[in-house]
Amino acid sequence: MKIAPATSAHVAALARIRGDWARETPWIPVLHSRDDDLKFVTHLAEKVQVFVTDPAPPTGFISVDNDAVPALYVAPGARSQGIGTALLDRARDGRDHLRLWCFQTNPGARCFYAREGFTEIDRTDGDNEEGLPDVQFAWERGRA
Repeated sequence: MKIAPATSAHVAALARIRGDWARETPWIPVLHSRDDDLKFVTHLAEKVQVFVTDPAPPTGFISVDNDAVPALYVAPGARSQGIGTALLDRARDGRDHLRLWCFQTNPGARCFYAREGFTEIDRTDGDNEEGLPDVQFAWERGRA
């Protein structure tokens, strides 16, 4: 699977992936319109590195800001096919550590990050926009 830098041509598809995730996840409050999703992804693409699955249309994307991963989304019909791992591998290229946040109520993602070598380093009681408790994970190169 090829992972490539996102371009402006990808932004609408990435916004759909993000919006679909929120709308198809029963425990997440849908706080944003489709236009908000587009603005969020446009902002990400302008400010940080964003990588997508290739060829088009993208089925997943990851954003990387230094050692932080602000967003990792895989389209609902494309999950459990190695896309998340491929995106994380691209984010790990040239880095010795990464950190990211995940909702505590998302056991699938939490198990995925643990399988990928991330360890839990912090928790909150919901001091985020959604008001949901979350957990911070970290990955370090060479740590088993």
